[in-house]
Amino acid sequence: MSKLHFTTKHANEATVQRDWYVVDGTNQTVGRMCAKIASVLRGKNKAYYTPHVDCGDFIIVTNCDKVRFTGKKMEDKVYLNYSGYPGGKKEETAGDLQKRRPDVIIERAVKGMLPKNRLGRKMYKKLFVYAGDAHPHGAQNPKELKF
Repeated sequence: MSKLHFTTKHANEATVQRDWYVVDGTNQTVGRMCAKIASVLRGKNKAYYTPHVDCGDFIIVTNCDKVRFTGKKMEDKVYLNYSGYPGGKKEETAGDLQKRRPDVIIERAVKGMLPKNRLGRKMYKKLFVYAGDAHPHGAQNPKELKF
């Protein structure tokens, strides 16, 4: 009786195929949409997913100004920034931040769901968030990603 020897094929930079996807944020719940975006950025939707290799795709998020929160999070959820100086803490509610800079809501949510290391920072650079319908990535022929 002979032993069968199977080896696992790990992805590497030469074998990874990266696609471009567009996500429309209109009437999408922030947390649910961002969790799926983070999964695609990591490459978990691919059969050859390898944890130590960046095998994710590029994501373009449009209409991020039209995303929604559940419950009373628009008034209750607070985003904090700290300058590093004494008394430099700034607070802003989700509603105010969405009026001022709607792209930051999506970026911060997705960044918090990615690994906190060099690989996570590399994955985060493949996310592009825009407030309106238009984006400058038409040459990449992005496919629509439905959730």
